Amino acid sequence: MPRKITSFLILCLSLLLTSCANLKQITDTNTHSSDSAHKKTSLYLLPELDHGLIQSPINIRSFKEETTNTHEITIHFQDKINAVENLGHTVQLDFEAGSTISYEGLEYGFKQMHFHTPSEHLIDGMTFPMEMHIVTSITKNGTPRYLVIGILFKEGQANKFIDEFLSLIPKTEHSLTPLKEGIVELNDLFSNPGVDDGGDFYKLHRAGNFYHYQGSLTTPPYTETVQWFVYKYIIEASPKQIEAIRAIEA
Repeated sequence: MPRKITSFLILCLSLLLTSCANLKQITDTNTHSSDSAHKKTSLYLLPELDHGLIQSPINIRSFKEETTNTHEITIHFQDKINAVENLGHTVQLDFEAGSTISYEGLEYGFKQMHFHTPSEHLIDGMTFPMEMHIVTSITKNGTPRYLVIGILFKEGQANKFIDEFLSLIPKTEHSLTPLKEGIVELNDLFSNPGVDDGGDFYKLHRAGNFYHYQGSLTTPPYTETVQWFVYKYIIEASPKQIEAIRAIEA
């Protein structure tokens, strides 16, 4: 083969390899950019650092001393749930005014409880199919403060408490169903066999029943005035109950 043709072929091959390398670099860059955008919209992320440094939720390490200390709460509870709401992104149950919970000299009023599927908190790196937050609050010196009780669920037997409101959830988003007193009772949440407190919500104040830490709301504006008490006992709910609530959140 003539030398000129050989040189030309070598030059062409060199240009082709360079072009392929550049194309791969561009493709890799675009893929990375696309993956980053996907992660920002589709996966769990920690709130941005400019919101602060004590953000929730967290992975609770059950063996760490700071989450298993002797914090206690005092519950003054009237089992009066007066509405169930379909908020589109979650199911919410509303409390009638009057129930309170005391901690470190502050008395918080019960407001509402709502669900997350899957759980927001992890225990020792383990996630759960559902979590319920019982939200209480107080305003002190113009600043809202919260005490939230987190209840984690695993698949198991049907839960009596969930059965009491499941069929009453409105089908239409951003609407509510008023409830007569006694139709839905929070105390029934803890009626599963094996619950250490004998199915009595009033006895949950014992310090050993909770993991405690100071954190934030898990939705904007990520307010960092939340005392979190995550119940150590994992409550059972049936797969059908969990799926019904998840479907509303989807």
